[in-house]
Amino acid sequence: MNPQQARIYIANLFSCAFNRGKFLEFTRNLLNDNFDENKAAVWPKKYIKDAFKPFVNHYERLGTYTAPDDEKLDVLIVHLTNDAQLERARTATRNFIADHLQQRDDKDAALVAIVAPDATQWRFSYVKMEYSAIETAAGTVGIKTQLTPARRSSYLVGANESCHTAQSRFIGLLQEVRRSPTLTEIEEAFSVESVTKEFFKQYVQLFNQCEAALTELVANDAALAAEFTRAQINPVEFIKKLLGQLVFLYFLQKKGWLGVAKDGNWGSGARDFLRQLTNGAHGQYTNLFNDVLEPLLYDTLATDRGHAAWCAQFNCRLPFLNGGLFEPLGNYHWREVDVLLPNELFTNSERNAAGDVGTGIFDVFDRYNFTVNEAEPLEKDVAIDPEMLGKVFENLIEDNRRKGLGAYYTPREIVHYMCQESLINYLETQLNTPELTAVPRADLETLVRAGEQLVNYESVKTQYAGREMPAAIQHHAKLIDEALAAMTVCDSAVGSGAFPVGMMMEIVRARSALTPYFNTALPRSAYLFKRHAIQHCLYGVDIDPGAVEIAKLRLWLSLVVDEEEVEQIKPLPNLDYKIVVGNSLLGVSKDLFNEALFRQLETLKPRYFNESDRDKKAQYRQEIEAIIQQLINGKAAFDFEIYFSEVFHYKKGFDVVIGNPPYGAKFSPELRSWLLKNYKHQSNPPESYMLFVEKGYELLRQQGVIIYIVPNTWLPSLTFQKFRRFLISHFQWLGLLIIQIKVFVAVVDTIVFAFKKSIPQEGTEFPVFFFEPVGIRFAHNLSWANIPKDGNAINVVFPPAHQKLFQKIKSNSLVLKSVADVYNGVKPFEKGKGKPPQTAETMRDKPFVVNGKKPNGVHWMPLLRGRLIQRYVTLWNNDYWIKYGEWLAAPRDTAIFDAPIKIFVRQTGDSIIATLGKSGCIARDNLHVVLPRNSTNLQFILGILNSKVTDFMYSFINPEKGEALAQVKKNHVEELPLPKFAFDNAQKINPVIELVDQILAAKSENPKEDTSALEREIDQLVYALYELMPDEIATVEGAGES
Repeated sequence: MNPQQARIYIANLFSCAFNRGKFLEFTRNLLNDNFDENKAAVWPKKYIKDAFKPFVNHYERLGTYTAPDDEKLDVLIVHLTNDAQLERARTATRNFIADHLQQRDDKDAALVAIVAPDATQWRFSYVKMEYSAIETAAGTVGIKTQLTPARRSSYLVGANESCHTAQSRFIGLLQEVRRSPTLTEIEEAFSVESVTKEFFKQYVQLFNQCEAALTELVANDAALAAEFTRAQINPVEFIKKLLGQLVFLYFLQKKGWLGVAKDGNWGSGARDFLRQLTNGAHGQYTNLFNDVLEPLLYDTLATDRGHAAWCAQFNCRLPFLNGGLFEPLGNYHWREVDVLLPNELFTNSERNAAGDVGTGIFDVFDRYNFTVNEAEPLEKDVAIDPEMLGKVFENLIEDNRRKGLGAYYTPREIVHYMCQESLINYLETQLNTPELTAVPRADLETLVRAGEQLVNYESVKTQYAGREMPAAIQHHAKLIDEALAAMTVCDSAVGSGAFPVGMMMEIVRARSALTPYFNTALPRSAYLFKRHAIQHCLYGVDIDPGAVEIAKLRLWLSLVVDEEEVEQIKPLPNLDYKIVVGNSLLGVSKDLFNEALFRQLETLKPRYFNESDRDKKAQYRQEIEAIIQQLINGKAAFDFEIYFSEVFHYKKGFDVVIGNPPYGAKFSPELRSWLLKNYKHQSNPPESYMLFVEKGYELLRQQGVIIYIVPNTWLPSLTFQKFRRFLISHFQWLGLLIIQIKVFVAVVDTIVFAFKKSIPQEGTEFPVFFFEPVGIRFAHNLSWANIPKDGNAINVVFPPAHQKLFQKIKSNSLVLKSVADVYNGVKPFEKGKGKPPQTAETMRDKPFVVNGKKPNGVHWMPLLRGRLIQRYVTLWNNDYWIKYGEWLAAPRDTAIFDAPIKIFVRQTGDSIIATLGKSGCIARDNLHVVLPRNSTNLQFILGILNSKVTDFMYSFINPEKGEALAQVKKNHVEELPLPKFAFDNAQKINPVIELVDQILAAKSENPKEDTSALEREIDQLVYALYELMPDEIATVEGAGES
């Protein structure tokens, strides 16, 4: 079929109530050959396992598909017991499908239509089995064969649902008739990431169009310009907030909360209410924004109209939401001033490049499905979810501003891991002591990672051996629940709110999994758990007001998800003193001893959080702000101990500090000076993420846990010795996750660390994990004894056997700087340096370096640069020259280059590459020069430097193996090991010298000569010098290969 036919075909299936015949026909066209309908079967309710009977009424298999690579897929229709289960029983239905696949030949995946009795809306899902366990340091969660996790991606389809995304994803597969699709291709059609990327590209275009239109409007309207000046509004922030509000309305529209009939319940509203507004169905207008959207946003949704919630202007019920989202930016006087944004910005009939009609905000939004469920590793909707707002936030930060702030968005997989790890570490700290383990860590891991799955089997656990919650969890359920309810978490660079939302979800899941073990009539719903967590557990700060607004928006949406009341919607809480605009690194002189003021403050904040009356809310806010001003002595600055005083009053700090702190942020000279004075463990200039780590330490209570994702530069860089000593002396290390794929657009390698604020315990170990394309893999445990305590570089990649071997070789070595001096090469150019000082013209013309024939005149000498140096050979070919003298930016001491013999070491690279040099050559600053002291033999040193043992040892001295832009620094070269028992023993060193001389001679005749056999002989001699055993030699050579 052609593309247009395919579009219509898909629309007839996915934009309508479920039809079995159409679904079967679609399946046949999609899968082509190898779809075996002889495998069809129907299972009525009596054959449904007891664990799933509350959710599944009956189901059928239409057939089994065998993909070209022999993977198996079942095509299923699952009929639910009631309409509500389509949304509320997502985990249960996923587990049901996983159970079916496991019980029937361990099939790889399923294509499933999940249908409620109403059948108006249904889910089209792809469920993929994950036949592997999550590895943990405490041992794998013990459910590999009993409870294999499944991942599900779903389209919510049916009447009044957009099928734009489904059309774009399945057209290609339907048109392919010559071959059958692989499961990978089918899975790609359910890709959430591609939908999100496509959407926020268009979102950014809409933002740019709206911002340009508003800027022009302000420039041409004196009254509007004056009002924006008074309210301190700029068009960028105005449009950011407006688009955020409109997205929020699309999520509410999805819940059926907009356009409800006079006698209708919440949830029964029009799913196309916003389109109805543009069509004039709820009142005619001249200007859509001025006449319709402003009254809707800043009056109707922001005003409590009682239980009826009737709005005469729009002739329908509309909810009062509170929370501040629908307060006009800067409290601008929207009733008095006209903001006449063109109607075409919202809806028009233009065609885009793909041929879709309409390029306005509502036109674009209408083409996508929206879901209030944030995607999780095991459950994703192929739709726009609140997490998308975080990605949009990143894209709306101008490049130069993002670099100034150091802000980068954290992928959801990393967020999920970090939130689970912080919860496990917190619970272990709260529940266990060195003397007594109440709940083993492995059991806590099971609760946090698999509790949501296990709880489905609780009522029929005798039928499912090995699928029950660990006994220690059941026995201590109340204790664990109390710990979860009392947890306090802070993200001091909250960004778009990924970590507070993620922590909230983990707390809710864990508390929900404990519910079967409570004999209580008190309600324990997801909504109540979320609201409690938002009020009592979660705190965040960010310097960017736009980020704070999005973080609040995501928390509000998370409450909307689980609001199940159809008669009266609860107003949203006020989050102004939970997620706060401020600079986390700064503080103020404050009065911490005025307990009366603190008591007042801590009484008022909960009242403000829950207040929905506009006048009372304003009064509380005024009183709170007045108290804060008294406590901070009138300074206009954020301070943790004031704004979040209850945490420090009751707990002396947070239980968990989590986040992705900014890195590479730019500081003014004045601020840099202040930071260096107030943060005691920083280098100069300070690195922003390290400042946030030190601040995190201050924010934690004793035994509190900090878990950050940061660049890995703190491990190898010579600059950060002071910071490493701080981490080693102030924290117990709980675990590291080495990120082996790029998770940020910026060129930076990252690592996740989990540390506890306590004195490090000797004799302990901590786990190291790798984050790889296939998932998270446990690598090894590292002994605390193998972590250098002097601030030297730390290598955490290598396992204990490597660490032990490193210590053995180190103990039998002396360092290069004890027998030789190491110098940097010449730096030819730098503005303001040299005699006379170099100018901009010097920098442009580069007059002292020539590539080609040697110029006439004195002072011209051969110039060597890094890429001309290889092991045992120099590739200079009479074609690169430097005019050597005091006019160079850094000419160094002439004695360095006059020395008759020396070693050149290349700077750029992740390993040691060295050769021998003679006098008369100048080395550039991407080379290091090694000069011997006394009678030290350089051929012997050269053989050692180019050996596999040195390569192995260097990976510890500078753990940048395989990294982009790795550099061999002068200090690294100085620390390279040499076998200390060989220098006075000619019998030991002469064989090495003879082999090095043979290699040098061969390379002198032919630089491409293969000398690998001679180099292997040197390696064997070096192994012997260190008395390495066969297994240790294998470790050295294996490390080099890896």
